[in-house]
Amino acid sequence: MRPLRLRAAWAVPVSHAPIPDAAILIGADGRIAEVGPDSAIPVPPDADSLDLGQAVVIPGLVNVHTHLELTGFEALTPDRPFREWILAIRERKALRSAAEFLESARAGVRDCWAAGVTTIADTGDSGAVLQALAEMQGSGIVYQEVFGPHPSQLDESFAGLEARVSELETQVRGRVLLGVSPHAPYTVSGPLYSRVASWARAEGLPVAVHIAESAAESEFVTRGTGPFAEAWKGRGIPALSDASHQPSHAAGVSSARPAASPVEWLDRHAVLGPETLCIHAIQLSATDIGTLAARQVAVAHCPLSNVGHGHGSAPLRALLDAGIRVGLGTDSVASVG
Repeated sequence: MRPLRLRAAWAVPVSHAPIPDAAILIGADGRIAEVGPDSAIPVPPDADSLDLGQAVVIPGLVNVHTHLELTGFEALTPDRPFREWILAIRERKALRSAAEFLESARAGVRDCWAAGVTTIADTGDSGAVLQALAEMQGSGIVYQEVFGPHPSQLDESFAGLEARVSELETQVRGRVLLGVSPHAPYTVSGPLYSRVASWARAEGLPVAVHIAESAAESEFVTRGTGPFAEAWKGRGIPALSDASHQPSHAAGVSSARPAASPVEWLDRHAVLGPETLCIHAIQLSATDIGTLAARQVAVAHCPLSNVGHGHGSAPLRALLDAGIRVGLGTDSVASVG
């Protein structure tokens, strides 16, 4: 591409004070080369120039939690109990072809760009978003989901994840990265959490996980009751406290006892670390926040989704005061309808 020089009434670099009568020079590699007063930014002879008039130019926004493969599911609004909503999403996904997932992902990327979002952190299991970002020369991390609530599914689920990641790695290029996402405590066994986390760390893959999102999730993890527990019981899946005996970060701690919280359950299986993105993180105690800070995780804060599902509000002020990295996410279109 040719270099591009933009002029605008204002530029807001974020890293320092707004600049009036500003110019931005973008190099042939697509990266910003210079930002400053119009009079101070050179005009390369081979550059295209564009005067944006009274516009205010800001850096591209980052959306730290999306499900762009679900674009088009706006009608599946969160107006029902959480587990029933999840089942409705799964049923609708089962009806989509690979081509439909890809077109939905492309539409989702275009929707992001139209809103000023240039970088995303997406989770899904179709692989469509990674393909869409790569072919559209977009920017972001795509976390490939893995499921497997029964401990007996460990080898099958993990082998499937390895194979899928190996396949998707051929599409990683430019500003598109690949990660993995063991979905949530009610869809992933303790042994699967441990194996995926260990493997991801060895492979240098970032990890994303939905955690501490709903009161139903907390009830399931801490007391083994509620809708998720009933679903597991109906499928013959052992309760969490019976499903894993992996060591935690703290030597000698057995995972056979009930967890004090979803965050503690993840920490027990060594999932939390600097490369972990904790999505939602609403149902948190002071101890949980201390754990997240100690493990240096990042948090995807999704306020519209949280309200849409009636899950409550994340303790944003406490997370920030603890020094935890927090970014904004929108979740799926079906979560904010």
